[in-house]
Amino acid sequence: MTESAARYRSLSSWLKELFGEPVRKIALDAGMACPNRDGTIGYGGCIYCNPRGSGTGAFARGMSVAAQVDSGIEFLSRRFGAKKFIGYFQSFTNTYAEPARLARLYRQALERPEMVGLAIGTRPDCVADEVLDHLGDLASSGLVWMEYGLQSVHARTLRRINRGHGPKSFFDAIRRTKERGILTVAHVILGLPGESLCEMVETAEAVGDAGVEGVKIHPLYVIGGTPLEAMYLGGDYRPMTEMEAAEATLAFMAALPPEVVIHRMTSDPHPGELVAPKWMLDRHGVRRRLEQLMLERDFRQSTDCSRTASNPKDTNTDEYKSEATRI
Repeated sequence: MTESAARYRSLSSWLKELFGEPVRKIALDAGMACPNRDGTIGYGGCIYCNPRGSGTGAFARGMSVAAQVDSGIEFLSRRFGAKKFIGYFQSFTNTYAEPARLARLYRQALERPEMVGLAIGTRPDCVADEVLDHLGDLASSGLVWMEYGLQSVHARTLRRINRGHGPKSFFDAIRRTKERGILTVAHVILGLPGESLCEMVETAEAVGDAGVEGVKIHPLYVIGGTPLEAMYLGGDYRPMTEMEAAEATLAFMAALPPEVVIHRMTSDPHPGELVAPKWMLDRHGVRRRLEQLMLERDFRQSTDCSRTASNPKDTNTDEYKSEATRI
């Protein structure tokens, strides 16, 4: 473990603790849709969302989940020497289908003995108890975690980004998921329109209080063809600078409990789709400079955020709680 990695609880180190060796994720595309696009909840999706989703496009090319697993194992074992893998259902809402179909897809991903777990990316307002019951059965004999897109704990921010649900949906989903012995991961976005640094830290405190086992941190970027691009071109949104994003990331991580696993702390936009900020194209450099900043500041996860944030305002917990329960 590197000195910088020892300053926070990383996904790679956590998985190595569990399995005694490195574990790689295989991105799986099950051809899912999104209820915030097809009219079930809303249309158009979140203001920043890529219309094509975040997956590999394998489903559109006719690849089954089983074939994607075979291809992923072959590639990752050859490139990294990996022997154990986790199937990551990534693109769009991976609990948005008939429970019987979902059960077949999840089990397909686990057919090979090299597959030691599942990660399911979804929305907190789109997960039925029947689906959680099936995943709970799988979790009783293997590693399963649910990745819920929260983005922010503030209801007004979620309305502003056209998220289609409020904070209450997230906390309800976390409770129901944890009751079945399934691990939980919160997706959060830093630098959302109108949010202050202190509001981002409040989100960190809220997900920590909810008892999530992991967090994915994603500084916001602008993709072409999205409503966020129109806001950016019209002067209504300014992306964070790299230093602002670094400050926000460290402040967020400082407010998390020490046992929470950091699944991600940088963004990885596609060069052909990114409009701004261009500094995000240097993914490895961004991570290297962020970890160097940790060393320079002697940063540790779960320390007081006032050590990393510049003059943070006092947070009003009661006000946050009343706002969070309105939706």
